[in-house]
Amino acid sequence: MEYVNPLTGFRVDGRRPNEMRQLKGEVGVVVRADGSALFEMGNTRVIAAVYGPREVQNKGQQVNSKEALVRCEYRMAEFSTGDRRRKPKGDRRSTEISLVIRQTMEASILTHLMPHSQIDIYVQVLQADGGTRSACINAATLALADAGIPMRDIATSCSAGYLCSTPLLDLNYLEDSAGGSDVTVGILAKMDKVTLLQMDAKLPIDTFENVMGLAIEGCKAIATYIREVLLENTKKLECQRG
Repeated sequence: MEYVNPLTGFRVDGRRPNEMRQLKGEVGVVVRADGSALFEMGNTRVIAAVYGPREVQNKGQQVNSKEALVRCEYRMAEFSTGDRRRKPKGDRRSTEISLVIRQTMEASILTHLMPHSQIDIYVQVLQADGGTRSACINAATLALADAGIPMRDIATSCSAGYLCSTPLLDLNYLEDSAGGSDVTVGILAKMDKVTLLQMDAKLPIDTFENVMGLAIEGCKAIATYIREVLLENTKKLECQRG
């Protein structure tokens, strides 16, 4: 199968190699949460809810009481993919992605400002079509901002891959399953700091640099979009108060 048309240069879904899927973000979608967000990257839809800062429920989990304890739970809804097999709650992939999201968020949250407290982040994939962990990180960032959690910078994530000798930005499920290399990057945009780097296959160093550079550009574009969503929400709240 040709994932990039050799004549037109377009991908299977009509995008150019360096073109991201359509983004959509919304905050305040879970009424009872302190902060929440819905984030879409193409057909991938993720919802995130944040509770806290609140009192630590299990003191044994808090290694350093001078900083907030960040906990994260990732799940995929049973209906999120075409695969109808039930996935156990504690499966290895869910545990690994929960850890990735938590570590990325910890790099962003000013945990020292909230000692003796915990912040719980719950993320659920409603519809999966590639790039789920990136969408989860972006949804979590929006939800944390909605909850008013102090952050040193906005954490965003995006993936890029290498198929048909072409670097491709923001892979969908079809492209992700094609067996090429996939690089997922997370950054703190204003600080220009990489906080997450995962890849699932080897790449020559020059190709890797091109693919990673493309993913970083995607992260920066998402950060710009998230700021727009938050600014729009702030204006809306000011209008309601006025």
